[in-house]
Amino acid sequence: MKNPRFFVPVGVLGSLLVTTFLIAAPALYAKTWYANVGAETHDQSVQADAFLPNEMWILAGDSIQWTFAPKNEIHTVTFLASNQVRPLPPFPIGPPPPPIGPPVAFPANCGPFTTPQIYLGNCISSNPENGGATFTVTFNNPGNYRLVCLIHTDMNGTVHVLTNNNQNAAVLHNQKFYDDEARDQANDLLSDRDDQREEVSDLPGNQVIAGIGEIAATGGGTQYRSVVGFPLKTITIHKGDSVTWTNLDPTEPHTVTFGPEGPQFNPTSQANLGTALEDGTLTGTINGPITSPSDTVNSGFLQAQAPDRVGAPQLLPGKTRLTITFNKPGTYQYHCALHDVDGMLGTVVVLP
Repeated sequence: MKNPRFFVPVGVLGSLLVTTFLIAAPALYAKTWYANVGAETHDQSVQADAFLPNEMWILAGDSIQWTFAPKNEIHTVTFLASNQVRPLPPFPIGPPPPPIGPPVAFPANCGPFTTPQIYLGNCISSNPENGGATFTVTFNNPGNYRLVCLIHTDMNGTVHVLTNNNQNAAVLHNQKFYDDEARDQANDLLSDRDDQREEVSDLPGNQVIAGIGEIAATGGGTQYRSVVGFPLKTITIHKGDSVTWTNLDPTEPHTVTFGPEGPQFNPTSQANLGTALEDGTLTGTINGPITSPSDTVNSGFLQAQAPDRVGAPQLLPGKTRLTITFNKPGTYQYHCALHDVDGMLGTVVVLP
C-alpha cells in the first residue's frame, strides 16, 4: 500500500513528547524486546498483515522496538486509550489531507510519532510506516494492552506488562522465543496453500478476482493473509462484452482503477461510474482510450462489510463487485490504487 508521506501533521507532538524523556523507567529490570510489523513474500503479492509475534509478555520498564518489514505496505503501531473510539485511519484508507479532507486524522496528543514513546495508558501511535522503519514504546505501568494497526482492522495483538519483580522476571520468554513465534506466524500466513487458480475456475466467464484473504486468530488477537493481486493478470474479451471484478478478501479494500491518478485523486471516491445494478454491483462503461485524469474510471473501495457486532446497528452488505462494459477494441491497463506498488496490476484486451 502506498505510503502517504505528506500526511504527517506538523506540531502534534506537544508537551507529551517533552515529558516523555523526563519519566524514568523502573531500575530493577529494563530490557528492549524486538518484534516485527507485517511480512510479505519476495514479490510482495502476499501480505501478512500481523504483529509478529502478536502477543508478548514483558516487565514494567521494558521497551519493545517494532520494525516495519514490508517494502511498500504501510502499517501503524497504535495503542488507544481505554474505551477510546477508534479514529479514522490515515490516508489512503481514511480521508485525504487538506484541501480535500480534515486537517488532523489522529486524536490530539496521540500522534503520529516518530520518536520513542512512554506508554502511560494514553493514546500513542506511530506514523504509517514501512521499509524497515522502527518505532519503540516503553511500558512503565503493569497491565494488559491492546495493540492495533489503524490501517488494517483485523490486525491486532496484546502486550502483557507484568509487575517488575524477580518472580515475574523468571517466567518471561526470551527473545529467541519471540523470534521463533514471529517467524512461525509469518510463515503460516504467507505459505497458506489456497489455490488461486481453483478460485478463478469457480467463476463464470469474464470474471476477475480482485484480492483474496483469510483471517487467523491467536490467543493474543487476529492477523490475516492478504493476496494483493489480480490472479488473472490478462483477460481477453470482444467489443461490447463486460468484465466483472469481485473482491474476495474479508477485510482488505481494493480498487479497480483505469487511467492516471490526478493530483487530487482519492482512492475511496468513485469516478465515472454508471448506475449500480439492483444487487448492488457497481457499473461503468469505457468507450475508448483513457488519456487524462478526467477520464479515469475508479471503483472506489471494493470491500466486504465489517463483521456484525452485538450492540451495534445492523449493516448493509458491502460493495464488492464492479462490472465494466468495453465498447471499443484496444488494450486497457488497470491497477489497484492502494496496492499497485505491490504489483496489483491487470490488463483487459478488447478484440473487434
